[in-house]
Amino acid sequence: MGDPRVRPLLDELAVEYDTRYGNLFGRGAAAEELNRYPAGEFAGPGGALLIVRENGQSVAGGAFRRHGPQTAEFKRIWTHSAHRRRGLARFVLAELEALAARRGYRQVYLTTGPRQPEAKHLYLSTGYAAQFDLSADPETIGALAFTKDLPAQTATRGHLAPVRGPGMGDI
Repeated sequence: MGDPRVRPLLDELAVEYDTRYGNLFGRGAAAEELNRYPAGEFAGPGGALLIVRENGQSVAGGAFRRHGPQTAEFKRIWTHSAHRRRGLARFVLAELEALAARRGYRQVYLTTGPRQPEAKHLYLSTGYAAQFDLSADPETIGALAFTKDLPAQTATRGHLAPVRGPGMGDI
C-alpha cells in the first residue's frame, strides 16, 4: 500500500471519505480506516493489489486480503474522480474477482459506507448480495456489507499481467 503508484488513489480516497462523512465516524476516521490493515495483508498469495494506469497515471484500483479460509475481503476499490463513468470500477471488480478465484477463494466479502450510493449500486448490479435490509436508512446501518460467491477456478489467467513492486504483492 506504500507503493507510489497507489498513493494518489489513497490520498483522494481520504479526501472523499472526509468530504462525504465529515465527523460521522469521528475525527480522523478516514485516515484511521485507510491505515487499519498492514500492507502485508494485501501481499500474495493471500492478498493482491491491482492498479489501473493510463498514460503513466494511476486511475483506478482495488485490493483484497484474506477474510477467511475461502473468503477474500475486497478493499479500496476506487476510481480517480477525473476518470469516473468509464466502467473502471466494474473492470477492477471483475479483475479482482477473477484473481481471487484463481487464488482459491470461493466467496467475496466487502463493505462500503452508508454515504456511498454509487458503490452500493455497483455491488448490487454486479451480483453481490446485500447483508443488510435494503429498505432501511443506510445511515442507521453503518457499514453496508455485501457477499458474492465466486465461480470455480479457471485455468486461464485474466488479460492483466501482474507487476511486482518491492515487497508488494501483485500490482
